[in-house]
Amino acid sequence: MKLTTPPLAPKVVEKLAQWGILSVADLCELNPCHAFLLLKQSGLTVTKSVFWQLVALCEQTQIAHLSLKQRTNWQEKLNSYPPVALFPTDEHMAENMRVALAQARLAAQIGEIPVGAILLHQGKIIAQAHNLCVAGHSVCQHAEIQVIEQAGKILQNYRLDECDLYVTLEPCAMCAGAIVQARIRRLIFAAPEPKMGAAGSVLNIFANKRLNSHTAVKSGILADESKAILQQFFQQKRK
Repeated sequence: MKLTTPPLAPKVVEKLAQWGILSVADLCELNPCHAFLLLKQSGLTVTKSVFWQLVALCEQTQIAHLSLKQRTNWQEKLNSYPPVALFPTDEHMAENMRVALAQARLAAQIGEIPVGAILLHQGKIIAQAHNLCVAGHSVCQHAEIQVIEQAGKILQNYRLDECDLYVTLEPCAMCAGAIVQARIRRLIFAAPEPKMGAAGSVLNIFANKRLNSHTAVKSGILADESKAILQQFFQQKRK
């Protein structure tokens, strides 16, 4: 069933269509909470009634017929939903990730675990780095920490709320904490880290509302390329 007016306002239907959300099935797959928060992020003036319209569509009923249990359940989901953002196109994100992957390759060349990161301010790359833990004799010399420090000095501000961070591997808890503290707007990472990942693999710091997180997360951009670099590095190490 297509999204129509009514029950949704024409501008809401138009905006959702721009993101490829054309039907009730698309809306339910995305999640009404996500759709509502995206609409707010887009600058469109939306009230809470729009949220309940989206919920009612997925529940296949009308707003007036939503039960108290349904309303309570969906309100809790909305309250606990992690930050969302409008991300660039996949092509644009892949272009930026290739720069981070080049940094990862530099790390591999000097015997560091190949993780690279770049930080963009208002769409422009202002910092690049790769792991330097071995060379720096410090576990703190992760690529993410370095670009955050570089950017802070360049922008003369420890808060990086107008910045996007690209990293080739899912951040660990240390780096995820720094990203949250810096209030980085969007985190885009390539490959998951099943042993130490703190963006969903082992734990999800960015989804913990008690931490006042401001960072929306996107994963899987050029993941296979990142995995290949890591696998080749560790294969060489074993030899």
